Amino acid sequence: MAELNGKPVTLDDLEGLALTNYGHFTSMRMEDGTIRGLSLHLDRLVRDCRIVFGVELDRERTLNYIRNLADGVTGVAGLRVTVFDPALDMGRPSDAKDPHVLVNLRPAGALSPSPLTAKTFTFTRDNAAVKHIGLHPQLRLRRDAQLAGFDDAVFIESDGRISEGGTWNLGFIDQDGTVIWPDAPVLPGTTMLLLQSLNAPKQVTAPVRLADVPNMAAAFATNTTIGVRSVSALDDVQFPQDHPVLTVLRDAYASIPGDRL
Repeated sequence: MAELNGKPVTLDDLEGLALTNYGHFTSMRMEDGTIRGLSLHLDRLVRDCRIVFGVELDRERTLNYIRNLADGVTGVAGLRVTVFDPALDMGRPSDAKDPHVLVNLRPAGALSPSPLTAKTFTFTRDNAAVKHIGLHPQLRLRRDAQLAGFDDAVFIESDGRISEGGTWNLGFIDQDGTVIWPDAPVLPGTTMLLLQSLNAPKQVTAPVRLADVPNMAAAFATNTTIGVRSVSALDDVQFPQDHPVLTVLRDAYASIPGDRL
């Protein structure tokens, strides 16, 4: 189910998006008409629209588009908002200043799915702070990781700092039970931001390098789709799946109330 600017979407509407792949988006998890971190998602859309298109996205109008499509939907659903300009010309992207809002609804899985394994690659996402739709590099490395027997990819900067996962933020837990968020260019994920707003457990942002990984007590992935998901292996380093701080994070995240649409 999808609408563009509040109206049923057509194939012609999507031609520009398919052929140019220029724009930005955010993905949300809707539970009985509520969304955790809704304001953070809207903040992201407005901020990224300034960066990608150089114009101000109408926040309230965008929210109304979301409400229109979600009206009457019960249970759990995935909701994605993509902002793009259907008239964008590949030869003149600087002329694209009329972004449209595409809203999609799709099924959503359970929070905190089974643990994942990840393989590291030296890679920096282009414009890492923006949730843009240019996903080919991440998916290529995800594919390479899966062909090597892992579930996903984790990125390492050229200076050796670990940054983030393929489409998720990465966190570690040290031997003292402190949550460490890698200090590196990463997408500021809404789930990560919500967890960072908690009073407990203790959390810090600090550089993490491969040499530090064997000394960590646990690792985890976060995004809107999965919540808090344990990482059971990073390259050849194994982690427990049931560290008590992971339980604290999961329970705390689940207790954060959603914003009513």
